[in-house]
Amino acid sequence: MLEPAVAALLASDFDARRWRPGVAASPRQGVWVDGTFGRGGHSGALLAGLAPQARLVVFDKDPQAIAQAHALASRDPRVTVCHQGFGTLEATLAGLGIEQVDGVLLDVGVSSPQIDDAERGFSFMRDGPLDMRMDTTRGPTAAQWLATASESEIREVIKHHGEERYAFQIAKAIAARRAQQPLSRTHELAELVAGVVRTREKGQHPATRTFQAVRIHINRELAELADALAGALNRLAPGGRLAVISFHSLEDRLVKQFMAAAANPGAASARLPLRESERPQPVLRLLGKRFAEAQEVAENPRARSAVLRVAERTTTPLPAPAQAYLPAGSRSPNLQGTTA
Repeated sequence: MLEPAVAALLASDFDARRWRPGVAASPRQGVWVDGTFGRGGHSGALLAGLAPQARLVVFDKDPQAIAQAHALASRDPRVTVCHQGFGTLEATLAGLGIEQVDGVLLDVGVSSPQIDDAERGFSFMRDGPLDMRMDTTRGPTAAQWLATASESEIREVIKHHGEERYAFQIAKAIAARRAQQPLSRTHELAELVAGVVRTREKGQHPATRTFQAVRIHINRELAELADALAGALNRLAPGGRLAVISFHSLEDRLVKQFMAAAANPGAASARLPLRESERPQPVLRLLGKRFAEAQEVAENPRARSAVLRVAERTTTPLPAPAQAYLPAGSRSPNLQGTTA
């Protein structure tokens, strides 16, 4: 998704449904945001399309990613590094004195280097400490949360964030196990879940949904995504773009509903007897969605579920804070965890 995601921000005529790799646009001025630096792939491609006077603000929670971001910034003065999750986007930009930006890219979820490092505890395929924190400098680990959360809280997290139909049985098994010995390793949790979940979709490990749910909760991923979407809309200049890559249905549903509400705010009042001039006007224009192509999936199987959604800011002033376009309950604190 690297090329289409970068084109989504920089190409003036971008349309997700018809986009094909082509001649690079002339260098762009302005201020741009990479909300998930990772290992710098998107940032490097964005910088290649930006003018010498442009500015790129990069965010990441992961200390390893931030170290690489600082190395890039030492070579390229256009880069500003923020060791923050993208949920702080609006407040962080305000602190930098940046009122408007020309494009925001969010690549949501856990990165491949995080999954591949057993010591981070994200993968049930590799034995390691049950950590799962994207920012290892703050907040409780997955092991600490599983040791202290109530059985009902664990059940609700696994049910809602993992969309797991065996959430009741898994939570009960976790509570029984920790009464004897705390869970501290990824393989311990994976084996426990596998002993409870007897059926699963072909090719999917029984612990897939549970690991996803715990990770989302520990890192407040959905709450942060909601904050980032609203913050981006509040800061986008007219004509500025918002591009979001998501990898599972919970993320994509939130992005889809937010963009749709901002692009068609009059839908809620469609049956009211209002003149056209009285109806709320769109603050976003949808530029479509795009899935990873077969070649990319063959080279990187993790891209098979990736969805890129793109929208462009209109000239209509925001009638209310951008949070108004978020779906109900997207900022509900009871299932969002407590880490920063």
